[in-house]
Amino acid sequence: MFKRNKNEKFVFNAQTLKYEKAVVSFGSRLLRVLGFVIASLVFSLIISSIAYMFIDSPKERILRSELNGLKQQYNVLDNEVNRLSDVLEGLHYRDNSIYRVIFESEPISNDEWQAGSGGINKYKNLEKYDNSELMIDISKRVDKLKKQMTIQSASYDNITELVKGKEQMLASIPSIQPVSNKDLERIASGFGVRIDPVYKVPKFHAGLDFTAPTGTEIYATGDGVVELVEFNYGGYGNQVIINHGYGYKTRYGHMSRFAVRRGQKIKRGEKVGFVGSTGKSTGPHLHYEVLKDENAINPIYFFYNDLNDAMFAKIIERTKNAGQTLD
Repeated sequence: MFKRNKNEKFVFNAQTLKYEKAVVSFGSRLLRVLGFVIASLVFSLIISSIAYMFIDSPKERILRSELNGLKQQYNVLDNEVNRLSDVLEGLHYRDNSIYRVIFESEPISNDEWQAGSGGINKYKNLEKYDNSELMIDISKRVDKLKKQMTIQSASYDNITELVKGKEQMLASIPSIQPVSNKDLERIASGFGVRIDPVYKVPKFHAGLDFTAPTGTEIYATGDGVVELVEFNYGGYGNQVIINHGYGYKTRYGHMSRFAVRRGQKIKRGEKVGFVGSTGKSTGPHLHYEVLKDENAINPIYFFYNDLNDAMFAKIIERTKNAGQTLD
């Protein structure tokens, strides 16, 4: 077979020994066209399948964007729940360890405080969603917070009744900050294990450090009697200890000057002395301690006359700093 031009084909006829013009039947042409169409459809299906597997549709892109947005919102909500939980735990600690101890009331049991709410099928309706684990987790934690808030509210109602007739005790228990600190920026180091500024090793820090310029006034945090006025070149430096009764004492260290004398009766808010940097100190500050039955306890739970809930949450965050102390 040969071509005279691109549109004509000739084949050799063995009987006539001549080249004859080839004639393509309609059926053959139809089969060729159908074959081309089928091959094109198969190729299109393959390309479409690959695109479906690896390329998101506009609807899928929208859904993916919404899912990412929901996850970001969950993270924000998760952080907020954690913050509220920290605040509520602080309030619970103050209630059990201070208020109920002061008024000799039975503390809230840990089993009651940590108990969940609802049955095992309470969150079953959330299991049908793609992000069911996230939704169930946050729902459980929010329900637990709601239950704990109800318990704490009832406890405060009970404490309110116990307060009646105990004005003298309440006036004596430490309940304000020892220096002016309205913006809460003066707390430099919290209660607990911190890095010693001189020896550079972890060491238990029994109080709070308040940074302030030398000469800043220091105030008694509750009514009491001045038990100790001591000049010292080491340790706490110049310090004052006030005995508030009911097992409570407060210590004021590293003072530059005193404004009280031993045996003096003092009222909450009256001047004790002035901030300094005496003793083992790396800069002007007040080291402040609260002691109950001679044991140091965290002073932040004794600022309840000074702080609202938002301020209390902020001060908890500041005192979490585990860095170096000033003494």
